[in-house]
Amino acid sequence: MSPLATSQLSLWDLEPPPEADSPAPNAAEHTSRAAAPTSDAELAALFLRVFRRLDIARPEPRFDAAYRPFTGLRSTIRLRHGRVEARVSDLLIGAPAAAVEALAEILLAQLYRQRPSAEARQCYRAYVTQPELRGKLEQTRRERGVKRLLPPRGRYFNLQLIFEDLNARFFSGELSPVRIGWSPHRSRTVLGHYDSAHRTITISRAFDSPSVPGYLLEYLVYHEMLHARHPVERNGSRRVIHSPAFVADEKRFPDYERAIRRLRRLSGRVD
Repeated sequence: MSPLATSQLSLWDLEPPPEADSPAPNAAEHTSRAAAPTSDAELAALFLRVFRRLDIARPEPRFDAAYRPFTGLRSTIRLRHGRVEARVSDLLIGAPAAAVEALAEILLAQLYRQRPSAEARQCYRAYVTQPELRGKLEQTRRERGVKRLLPPRGRYFNLQLIFEDLNARFFSGELSPVRIGWSPHRSRTVLGHYDSAHRTITISRAFDSPSVPGYLLEYLVYHEMLHARHPVERNGSRRVIHSPAFVADEKRFPDYERAIRRLRRLSGRVD
């Protein structure tokens, strides 16, 4: 491994992994365990304890771990000159110790290119998908986050006029106003995005072009408006982003099939 290696984790990186043998905190018991460390020194000691439990075949590093006021649950870890530097969201202060221990296992496994146990991933996900924490996360994103949008009036299209027209045609004018605008960059990977914390719709500036057909841009805006109408649902610890009601409404768009075919050729993502 090179002297400098880095890894980071957000909540949505946690897809169900293959089974692994390493023991980890029990997801079913995570709510009854003691609270997580509150000081940076205690957090570093937790990472060291997990490193030893995993029996990683590497020299034992020094640990520098700290909580940071991130806007979400993103955590980072890196190995630099024999020292592991871990930065954990301060939203996890007061969490069950088992949940933070599970996160430490996941981060260390990523850093040392190992597989974390399925139980660790399930334990962490079980905690961070609890409704009360999701509400706290949304509030924190509103308070700490800054949403950068360009004005809705572009060179060729006005997103605000498109939003108002679609609201009248498909939502009887009842969809609550959102802030809508163009992305700062001409992204061809993320084409559209709805942010529920800030109630914003962002459309990639790559679509502010005379070569873009009007129906395609209307579909992108309509898709994001549906996210405002149909919030993310929960099925256990799984997020259901496009619920059956969402999909049914999406197919009401007159040029739905044509828009989907066009977007697939672009290979972009609509959130």
